[in-house]
Amino acid sequence: MTTLAINNLNVTFSTEAGPLHALKNVTFDIPENRIVGIVGESGCGKSTLINAILGLLADNGTVDDGSILFEGADELTTLSASRMRDLRGPRISTVFQDPMGALNPVISVGRQMINIQYRSDLSKEEKTQRAIDMLELVRIPDARAALGRYPHQFSGGMKQRIAIAMALMMEPALLIADEPTTALDATLEVTTIELLKDLQQEIGCSVMFISHHLGVIAELCDDVVVMYAGEVVERGTTRQIFQNPRHPYTARLLECDPARQSERTRHLPTIPGEIPDLRARPPGCIFANRCHRVQPACTAPPPDAVIVDGHIARCFVANEPTEVGGIA
Repeated sequence: MTTLAINNLNVTFSTEAGPLHALKNVTFDIPENRIVGIVGESGCGKSTLINAILGLLADNGTVDDGSILFEGADELTTLSASRMRDLRGPRISTVFQDPMGALNPVISVGRQMINIQYRSDLSKEEKTQRAIDMLELVRIPDARAALGRYPHQFSGGMKQRIAIAMALMMEPALLIADEPTTALDATLEVTTIELLKDLQQEIGCSVMFISHHLGVIAELCDDVVVMYAGEVVERGTTRQIFQNPRHPYTARLLECDPARQSERTRHLPTIPGEIPDLRARPPGCIFANRCHRVQPACTAPPPDAVIVDGHIARCFVANEPTEVGGIA
């Protein structure tokens, strides 16, 4: 079963300089009980994608075309505001990059965790016990006493774990994790990854994990979606993407990972050029102006080439040998 199916999603923002096509023909699935990583440079459309799923696009943003089907029943692009509110929290939950943005600094953690259960028919005592159970699940010491403390009384790692506990309180079908480890140091990052893995298996939810960190994606995710300038340029299992990248952008992105540098250097590898202006999208391949394998055919829109079952790259040369190897 598929928890979330996105098909040919197109999102445009109205700007003073003209319409900005933020997402173009985005297509991928999030299967049940799997963790799907979304990776790409800043400006690739990850945040727009999250807001489109949650029905939280800015007033100047519109879904022009496409479908976001949740659990095979709810079409999120046309859902009423009241039904969307019913889904957010109990069925679709979110963990944000900055836990202080999700936690109210002037309300105790316990009161916040009880308040978010307002749709539940449980008594206050039962809600309190559920909050304690969730804090214990995310390894907060002395969970009962922690309920009376305020966010500023916890470390950064603990605040992030509390935010995860709150997001999973209602056992949602889909958890959207928006770069939840970026603000943490390396040790806490590893701990948070292990925690998310354990919780995902225990609760049985699907996870859409957003990150710039390729190492985190490789460690945590079952499947990977690579985005560039609002398009999905490659998607497949984690092994397929990291060991056999078929889109030139994916290959270059992996090559730029600092973890792959075997020798000390003052200059890290980069991808030359800049993301094109999305108010004037090129008619052909969106990556052509930065691609080391560009060819005359790239002036036309590239096809979604099937490499093997489940591994797809939007490129004319996807089925040709790549010049940049994957990660073993």
